[in-house]
Amino acid sequence: MADLPDSLDDIRREIDSVDGRIVDLLNFRARLAQKVGEVKGRDSRPFFTPERERQVFEKLKEANAGPLLERQLKSIYREIISAARALEKPLKCSYWGPAGTFSHLAAMQTFGGSSEHVPVDSIFEVFAQVERGECDYGVAPIENSLAGVVPETLDMFPTTNVKICAELYLQIDHFLISQAPDFSAIKRVYAGPQPGTQCKRWLREHLGGAEIVEVAPTARAAERAQQDPEGAAIVNRLGAELYQLPVLATHIQDNPQNRTRFVVLGFNEPAQTGRDKTSLLFNLRNQPGALYRALGALNDHGVNLQMIESRPAQNSSFEYLFFIDCIGHQKDGAMESAIADLKRLALETIVLGSYPAAAD
Repeated sequence: MADLPDSLDDIRREIDSVDGRIVDLLNFRARLAQKVGEVKGRDSRPFFTPERERQVFEKLKEANAGPLLERQLKSIYREIISAARALEKPLKCSYWGPAGTFSHLAAMQTFGGSSEHVPVDSIFEVFAQVERGECDYGVAPIENSLAGVVPETLDMFPTTNVKICAELYLQIDHFLISQAPDFSAIKRVYAGPQPGTQCKRWLREHLGGAEIVEVAPTARAAERAQQDPEGAAIVNRLGAELYQLPVLATHIQDNPQNRTRFVVLGFNEPAQTGRDKTSLLFNLRNQPGALYRALGALNDHGVNLQMIESRPAQNSSFEYLFFIDCIGHQKDGAMESAIADLKRLALETIVLGSYPAAAD
């Protein structure tokens, strides 16, 4: 710090010099990324490698002496990685649109602004775009910390070959946007089903006389509010930026701990990182103790079960499929043995993917 210049002009000249060096280094890094793309292209390797990105972020964390916060440095490098990846191969990612949904925000946080983000009309179409090769990846919500699993996402896995190749947790923050000058002028509030529920207490306290109009998905609320001078919309941060309506209130969710887990869909098989998660799908014979014995296969090998959910089997009546998330990678010894035992006990067992576990 003692070597830093004191005058404003000198400080600015030093910043200009540093910026020039940063640009040179970024371009050198970009050329290296292009070489990586050439190697991946020859070997038919995936261009999105979440396990490698985790290594990059962990090394940045170790190297960071401040004053930049870890989240700030990660945000900067997310865009650097996105730009570099686009030089390797421009990627397309589908999400449940329109623009401004939480799924869009999750796609942006995963792939950055240099990838092409494709809004589609349903979770079904997110899967279909990847399955048909029209998009390289898709992003879909799979569970919420308050509302539980997203059945539309779980019900797609038995009908598709796509895998889970990454995950992320997104903090759910809600904003109120409107053309109205203040709360008293608002007659209608447009909200998706979950945002409306998640902000129910705040709405009752601040806009008790307004009609709550349910729309889906969340970003459609902003479109309605744009057309209604007496309307308001509940949106996320990205929606507030995209639709450019004044923000009348921020962080209006009733529970500040609300988060949604999203999964990245593709055909990757990420390598082990040491902090991984494996998702499985299986069905069982209709016999007493069948589920107990199936879960015992995990317990016998010390595999930690993190989530279990049952869904009706779509090809038969009153039969169920089980979805589970476990800590570990399918190539870990304990997990490999547990999956082998589970396959012997179940009618069918499908590994939906092993991938780096996101910080929760």
